[in-house]
Amino acid sequence: MASFPPYRAQVVTEIPVTTRPQREEALAVAGYNAFNLPASMVTIDLLTDSGTGAVSTAQEAAATAADRSYAGSRSFFRFQSALNELTRYPRILPVHQGRAAERILFSSVLSAGKLSLSNTHFDTTRANVELLGAVAVDLPCPEFHDLDSAEPFKGNIDLGALARYLDGPDADRIGMVLITITNNGGGGQPVSMANLAEASRLCRARGVPFFLDAARFAENAWLVVQREKAFQDRTPREVAREAFALADGCVASLKKDGISPMGAFIGLNDTELAQRCETNLIATEGFRTYGGLGAHDLERVAKGVEEVLDPNYLRARAMEASHLAGEITQAGVDIVQPPGIHALYLNAGRLLSHLPPSLFPGHALACELYLRGGIRCAELGSLYLGTLNEKNELVTAAPFELVRIALPRRVYSRAHFDYVADVLAEIAKDPARVPGHRIVEAPATLRHFNLRTEPALPLPTPRSSHASPGGSTRSCSNHDPARHT
Repeated sequence: MASFPPYRAQVVTEIPVTTRPQREEALAVAGYNAFNLPASMVTIDLLTDSGTGAVSTAQEAAATAADRSYAGSRSFFRFQSALNELTRYPRILPVHQGRAAERILFSSVLSAGKLSLSNTHFDTTRANVELLGAVAVDLPCPEFHDLDSAEPFKGNIDLGALARYLDGPDADRIGMVLITITNNGGGGQPVSMANLAEASRLCRARGVPFFLDAARFAENAWLVVQREKAFQDRTPREVAREAFALADGCVASLKKDGISPMGAFIGLNDTELAQRCETNLIATEGFRTYGGLGAHDLERVAKGVEEVLDPNYLRARAMEASHLAGEITQAGVDIVQPPGIHALYLNAGRLLSHLPPSLFPGHALACELYLRGGIRCAELGSLYLGTLNEKNELVTAAPFELVRIALPRRVYSRAHFDYVADVLAEIAKDPARVPGHRIVEAPATLRHFNLRTEPALPLPTPRSSHASPGGSTRSCSNHDPARHT
């Protein structure tokens, strides 16, 4: 039987429809950086799945009845109860978003010279480690390096490398081990329960704090149920609970699998560590029963973490991602395999093989997607991960040149995703027409958010400049959303 989303639309938002000349001007003004584009100039926004999901009527009803008391509000106790029931961590601290949770927890366990070991640190995670003077070390499993393989758990941490660090000459420098589920910086790939269990055993045997970055705990649990034989008869909620039980605590942005516009939490077993985090929280975010969150967001999260573990919802979301993955592959564009759920990762280096890493093929493809179809997405390649010299020239390339297409929760229909695949198919017909980019200016830290680039070659004249979203096919040569305006 076909799967379908277990919800229907009751309120809709108009999508901006733009012309190619308008997009060319907007992208140039933005310094060819998608983060600088105004949302009013974006037709399909796949930049992130963070805080971009559609909330339910149940979430909005709860938000309407929120208690805005400064201390000890009813909304906090509902938030606390929902996360206690899910994670079983006795100490739950609300925070306004995930990077604040990282800052507070990391500053309590790391200091200058300490090591943070992870399957992969994402951008703000790495920044929060490095701002403390600590060192972020990525230990992705060997299977991840084959982007085309069907290995089911390419988000795993390399257990052999982890053991060598834990027993090696730098063992006393290790401040924490952090495993991200799913592995966002590693192609959106899941982490197996077997891998989590062994990492937990290794850390606990040596007294090293072991935490989860659990922003996508529900999607990781769903993929475990689908791919790990020992858990195929378990529910996503049961798998998620067991994952939390393997760790000493977690940080989690609830803008992802909390399906909330804002929110995060720190969950901990250790009372002393929780007290240190709470002191930092009160000084920098807000009182311990709101942590910088409005009461309405506390309520939305309490409902969201319940709704996100509905197997019918997770099944439909996974099918949505799988459908788009198939359409993109049919269009002639390779992705990191097997497809995850929260995002698909395009192999830009392979598609734009005429561009060396120094001309940033991932960034070039992201810019082309916007110019052709008003689609906003993010580069995860040498622009984000590479090493630059003082002239902003690439010195060390990233291992892969990828583009992340993030899928907001409960927002876009299959027709929207088919349109994305159609635009990619048009690019894939003649990828050599896509120009590379050079960096004009870039900050030293988190450069991808604020840098500016320019095309390294004159922009080619587009073959066509008109299309209709939702009405194109793979053979359509027309992709301007303003065709009928």
